[in-house]
Amino acid sequence: MTNRAEMTRRDILKSGAAASTLTLAPGVTLMAFGGTAEASSRADAGKRWGLLIDASKCAADCNDCVTACKVENGWGSQTELEQIDPEQAPEWIRKVTLRDTSTGREVSAPVMCQHCEAPPCVDVCPTGASMKREDGIVLVDKHICIGCRYCMMACPFKARSFVHAEITDQNVQAPRGKGTVESCNLCAPRIDSGRIPACVEACEKAGHSAILFGDLKDPDSAISKALNDYDSVALRADLELDPGVRYTNL
Repeated sequence: MTNRAEMTRRDILKSGAAASTLTLAPGVTLMAFGGTAEASSRADAGKRWGLLIDASKCAADCNDCVTACKVENGWGSQTELEQIDPEQAPEWIRKVTLRDTSTGREVSAPVMCQHCEAPPCVDVCPTGASMKREDGIVLVDKHICIGCRYCMMACPFKARSFVHAEITDQNVQAPRGKGTVESCNLCAPRIDSGRIPACVEACEKAGHSAILFGDLKDPDSAISKALNDYDSVALRADLELDPGVRYTNL
């Protein structure tokens, strides 16, 4: 019998991985969700989705965006955290505080996968598990991720996590499995169904509206107009990765 861990991606799809569950290796079981290839096929090459984060509107004591991401994608549960060292905790999105040493000014802002136009995580992945959709969203195909963690080392934003714990309860739209890498997927399933990312929705409900989501290729979109009207910066702009996430008022 062929070892599933040695099967090619095409063999896995033929074997019916999208039908129920898929065991990649001992301890690595993922719930099927239609496959990353299927999700990528729904991407519109005429769009590039992105975020504009206004640090002046981000409350330091607010973590609603982080909480919304956890609920939407099923990471960071108490059951999971009880199994691992705190330093191994998953972190699809995190709040950071930046301080200007010359003025003492402090601002808070969320950091997640920056969905780069030239993502280094994709460049170093030996299996193609790290991939970029035609609409700019960077994803990890858990079915072919071998857990080498090259992408984690390549990411200059420390935006990827490794799943150390057994996952017994997961969301269908965001499958997770021990031994694989994961990161913010910009809530691609929500976007594909015409909704906005969970972090953006939560920020709006909290009354901050610090995260603006939209199509960077559309000059008439709210995010494109805002980028034209206000100065913004990219994290690690010196690397020339052209991230889809921009920041203003840092």
